[in-house]
Amino acid sequence: MPYPPGQTLLIDADDTLWENNIYFERAIAGFIAYLDHKTHTAQQVRLALNQAERETILSHGYGLGSFTQSLITCFERLTEGPISDRQHEQIRSFAQSIAEQEIELLHGVRDLLPELARRHKLILMTKGSTAEQADKLSRSGLAPHFTAVEIVAEKNPDAYVDVVSRHQCARHTTWMIGNSPKSDINPALAAGLHAVFIFHKDTWVLEHADIETPPEGQQLIEVDSFHRLSELF
Repeated sequence: MPYPPGQTLLIDADDTLWENNIYFERAIAGFIAYLDHKTHTAQQVRLALNQAERETILSHGYGLGSFTQSLITCFERLTEGPISDRQHEQIRSFAQSIAEQEIELLHGVRDLLPELARRHKLILMTKGSTAEQADKLSRSGLAPHFTAVEIVAEKNPDAYVDVVSRHQCARHTTWMIGNSPKSDINPALAAGLHAVFIFHKDTWVLEHADIETPPEGQQLIEVDSFHRLSELF
């Protein structure tokens, strides 16, 4: 049985509504091929890049600017001597290729989101660069279906508590819907919300985590596509 109308659905953006990480993976593959390291395997280069990204996020947040800096940091650590202007330009081109991608909505989003908006209160809740995320939402054509847009620096329990408080959402009828255990599911459960985990095979490796058991009285539902939300809401 679907949940009754009047639920509040906090919905993630990247890799929940539209493809995102696959473009980063393509850029990373290009970067690794360009680096063509003589002693490090492709896997070792990727692990070095993951570490650079973890560090850069702390100082630069999320987004293409942070990703570009991570590529440069990784390149500098794994090569000898300073990076030339030409190399800088080439490295930046990998990130630029992501910015130029068209928005590709995931299966079921275009048809189902308007239906969900008629029955429930939809709030887009994503993290990253405010300008970049707002631009993607605008280009997606999905903005009219949301009553509010929340672009936060980090998705942690405090961020969810703040959003729920400011929008006067009742926690027992509020759900976080997304593909990331680390950012969407676990912190939302910790904030007292329900959650729906939508599996995406290309979720960013830094968003991987074991899904926690929901506290008593809270619901956690796992589905394999956005379209399956029609059975719930």
